[in-house]
Amino acid sequence: MDLKQRILELVKDDLGAIEKALKDNLHPNLELVSQVANHILFSGGKRLRPLLMVLSARLCGYNGDYDKTFSVIFEYLHAATLLHDDLVDDASMRRGAPAAHTVYGNETAVLVGDFLLARGLSIAADTDEPRIIKIISEITENMSQGEIHQLARKGMLDLSEAEYMDIIRSKTAVLFQGACRISAILADASPEKENLLASYGYHLGMAFQMVDDLLDYTFDSDKLGKNVGADLKEGKLTLPVIKALSESTPDDRKLMQKIVQNEGFTDKEFDWLAQKIESYGGIQYAQDIASNHIKDACQALAAFPPSPTRDILGDIAQYALERKN
Repeated sequence: MDLKQRILELVKDDLGAIEKALKDNLHPNLELVSQVANHILFSGGKRLRPLLMVLSARLCGYNGDYDKTFSVIFEYLHAATLLHDDLVDDASMRRGAPAAHTVYGNETAVLVGDFLLARGLSIAADTDEPRIIKIISEITENMSQGEIHQLARKGMLDLSEAEYMDIIRSKTAVLFQGACRISAILADASPEKENLLASYGYHLGMAFQMVDDLLDYTFDSDKLGKNVGADLKEGKLTLPVIKALSESTPDDRKLMQKIVQNEGFTDKEFDWLAQKIESYGGIQYAQDIASNHIKDACQALAAFPPSPTRDILGDIAQYALERKN
């Protein structure tokens, strides 16, 4: 049994409860909203963010009955950003299926994304805990600004590594971090445990996004669930490209930049570019930084007493580094 299957077996009851909560707490008044929300929510997502919230709460000794309901906030927020991002990026595929805006139209996709954001905030408000509401609101702000930052720098070859890191922190890591931090608040855990879980979530989220960006150069469309080379076609410079461009010879850099700036590059040109990114150390560099983030995530976990839940969270961190889709 591989790592992914082992994790899924250990958390199958939690995932089943999360799946039920996702359906039970959606509450759309219109059938069209339900159709679009179902299209993005139930098309094969990993449920990693709500699962992190449930497991982190358990690690802190939470024994209430609101964790599954509360966990859906993070999947609703994530799904909303996917609806909006696919439209902004003019993406045609998501999780191996047509992107929602290609099926239901741009306006509908945007507005259902807005609905999911609002639904998440409404569930957060049900806690009557100002800190939790504030964190969820800040996550929403950060994700929006991360997407705007990426859009503003679309196709620009001078995107720095520091800017890239800030973009993935805002777009991805804050949601992982928030899911873990809020679980500690919900469990009334100590500030020390809250900070440790926030650290775990942050580093896990950073590594998860870096590996996701690496997959654009290492796997085919069927495994990836989107078109290979999609990031480049959308004008997104990711860490492997940034590193390879900084290390390449002037002649190679000129050719690489030409391909990066051409949205209509051919498969042959992309294959050549991918080979250059690997030969100039871009792939290994991103893998190494992602690995360091996972080490930091596991170090935060190590401060908690040994338990099956801690082991699962450690396995999830390792899976984030090794995943193939």
